[in-house]
Amino acid sequence: MAHDVTRRDFLTTSAALVVAAQVPRAVAQTPRVFLFQGDSITDCGRNRDSAEPNAAGALGTGYPLLVAAAALAAHAARGFKFYNRGISGNKVPDLQQRWTADAIDLKPDVLSILIGVNDFWHKLDHGYNGTVQDYEQQYGALLQTTRDALPHVHLIVLEPFVLRTGAVDARWFPEFDQRRAAAARIAARAHATFVPLQTIFNQRTRTAPPDYWAADGVHPTPAGHAVIAEQWRRAANL
Repeated sequence: MAHDVTRRDFLTTSAALVVAAQVPRAVAQTPRVFLFQGDSITDCGRNRDSAEPNAAGALGTGYPLLVAAAALAAHAARGFKFYNRGISGNKVPDLQQRWTADAIDLKPDVLSILIGVNDFWHKLDHGYNGTVQDYEQQYGALLQTTRDALPHVHLIVLEPFVLRTGAVDARWFPEFDQRRAAAARIAARAHATFVPLQTIFNQRTRTAPPDYWAADGVHPTPAGHAVIAEQWRRAANL
């Protein structure tokens, strides 16, 4: 069933535009290294044995590949390098453990993160007990560490999202929405561009049912990945 855009969604979108305006653009105008980070939505079956930038297998089959393919074709002379370091099943604590090698050491000019689904989902079936407060504190610390190490990086925080179909039922709410709100606060404090994917997908369910965009309510279909890629390119000005 399609969702109407709520007042909270409207405010989140408005806040995202304000946050985007705060991002220092001097460095972001001439980016060279782009890094995608997150969980299975970002991983999307990538070949983890390949560390080379711009390699199709290393980018997976989801939105990172779609973004990189379009940007590399449109800007062939700019020497862009795209890396995907998403790992299926990851939560924020997992990112913290591998952040130096998989993020800081790559020295990205543009770094996007999509994390948060497993931070709740694993409470239902994996025995994880992290709270909303844990998520906000740990995620915020991760972005602060990134800012300290890479003061000019353009951070993009993709809002964690779910659609009410498949694995997503009433058990997810209201806590998942609280985590979405936490992600928006984290992005604002870090002066990151916040991309309100929940609002965007809620709008898309007006034209096609939820499982058209995410078959199990969590993992995007090709159409869903195309939506994320479109929003990502706008956020990165590509």
